[in-house]
Amino acid sequence: MKWIVAAVVSGAPVLAAAEPVTPTDVSFDDYGSVEESLTGTPGDAANGAAIVGNKKAGNCVACHQVSALSDVPFQGEIGPMLDGAGDRWNEAELRGIVANSKMTFEGSMMPSYYKTSGYVRPGDGFTGKAGSEPLPPLLDAQQIEDVVAFLATLKE
Repeated sequence: MKWIVAAVVSGAPVLAAAEPVTPTDVSFDDYGSVEESLTGTPGDAANGAAIVGNKKAGNCVACHQVSALSDVPFQGEIGPMLDGAGDRWNEAELRGIVANSKMTFEGSMMPSYYKTSGYVRPGDGFTGKAGSEPLPPLLDAQQIEDVVAFLATLKE
């Protein structure tokens, strides 16, 4: 507590941890871009690469190929190659695509990684065991920022 008082008295800025933007509060523009960081903390590109290539996390490589992750086996061919993503889209566009690609590409098969409601739940009609909403997002806010930071490094 003393250091906070000292910082205020000395005129030094006091950094407060910002709460992440919740999935229901994400502000998409008309083209699906998300200008505002979801966390206020810069993404970590190395962690983003780990998420993109991890079958138990983002699993982006299930559908996309990424030359920078050539050591990750069984990369997909359903989605576009991610090489050059940092040239094709800016940070806000990448954030929007990763958070909810359907806001940019209507009808996309890409999962909405930062969404908690509005899902089609066909499992209820067959098993009655589909999860009820709100569901947790597939990635948390910082993971989205990390993936965006990694994708932004992928230049032609």
